[in-house]
Amino acid sequence: MRGVMRFRKRGKLSQKFIGAYEILDKVGEVAYCLALPPALDRVHNVFHVSQLQKYVRDPSHVLEAEPIELDDALTYVETPKEILDRKVRKIRHGETVLVKILWSNHQVEEAIWEAKEALK
Repeated sequence: MRGVMRFRKRGKLSQKFIGAYEILDKVGEVAYCLALPPALDRVHNVFHVSQLQKYVRDPSHVLEAEPIELDDALTYVETPKEILDRKVRKIRHGETVLVKILWSNHQVEEAIWEAKEALK
């Protein structure tokens, strides 16, 4: 299942920012109901405040949601787009080559270090 990611999960319980959406309603003390696009109609639209990011309004900023293709199980396939950096880490019995990978559907800030052997 390497490369197959569940919606909003990457690595060990990390989250991915998918866009700015309008808040429709406050649900309880710490949850908000969002206006999600029709492409995400199978995703529950109530999110905890810890999953939301603050949006600073800018009149010149035009928001366009990037399409994310989800299958019936709400999963999508991650593929490596680009190798950004490379380094060699010395360990007890030799060396390990690490590469910084930019995955599809992610930004440069979300690139992660992985062992070169694991990508083959």
